[in-house]
Amino acid sequence: MVYQRHTGRALCRECFIRDVLERVKAEVATHKMFTPGNRLMLALSGGKDSFVLLDVMLQLHNPSRMGIVTIIEGIPGYNREEDIQWIKDMARDFGIDHFITSIKEYVGHSLQELVEMADEKGLDVSPCTFCGVIRRRIINEYARELGFDRVLTAHNLDDEVQTALMNMLRGDIFRLVQSHPSGPTLSRLFVRKVKPLRKIYEEEITSYAYLKGFRFQQTECPYIRFRPTLRARLREHLFRLERDSPGSMLRFLNKVDCVINEFIEEYTEFPELPRCVRCGEPTAFGRKYCILCELLMKLGLDVVPRVRIF
Repeated sequence: MVYQRHTGRALCRECFIRDVLERVKAEVATHKMFTPGNRLMLALSGGKDSFVLLDVMLQLHNPSRMGIVTIIEGIPGYNREEDIQWIKDMARDFGIDHFITSIKEYVGHSLQELVEMADEKGLDVSPCTFCGVIRRRIINEYARELGFDRVLTAHNLDDEVQTALMNMLRGDIFRLVQSHPSGPTLSRLFVRKVKPLRKIYEEEITSYAYLKGFRFQQTECPYIRFRPTLRARLREHLFRLERDSPGSMLRFLNKVDCVINEFIEEYTEFPELPRCVRCGEPTAFGRKYCILCELLMKLGLDVVPRVRIF
């Protein structure tokens, strides 16, 4: 049995798995995340969220219209071959193209090396900033160059609530709107990103993966443990809130979605984002360089990042 704290129900294995699937289907339909004819690129890292996303999508979409991209960050003791072996096996079994690349292949240095270089130069840049910026760029380029219509990521409810709160605390309404499932895509170079698991608790993701027999990596990224970011600190507070008041995060995200719906039209009229003068990828309004090129230049790296798809 699985006790679903936010509803107070105790569900058997079959009912719990069906409940998760139906809620994902409802979220996909509500926000028109993709159509049966769309080609979907799944960004899978190898963890429990990746497993659940792929397992659910195999029930919702034709695998012949799916692809997978996996990025090796380059974190000693964290990136392990066995953690992505199951992705290779499932991709092969269902005939899905699987592309494996790395941060080092993209910019010439692993994540650990970039962090060490930043520390040596005294730069106040978190490992998560390097990782997030580079991963998003690689995933988008793979999807765009290979002709996919959507990028699917395995972000869960906990991730989405943390992101929404971070944007609120920073007063960044623009990013809050952009993270909404129906938010604007402000450049033709962006492939729309959707998150089918955004209303599923991380705790439920863990239960689903376990009940399906998936044995996932228990090791947490060392940078989260030893160099906690605002996201990591918010996560701890949200855990306590959810423990004391089950369902709080789901109610919060539902309310955020309703409020943001009123702002979306104001942002659809924005002009196309300008392009970075260094790499040609989109950058923010009023900025000459994209954030990735700025980071690389601060490190003294002359590389212009490009994906190499063979």
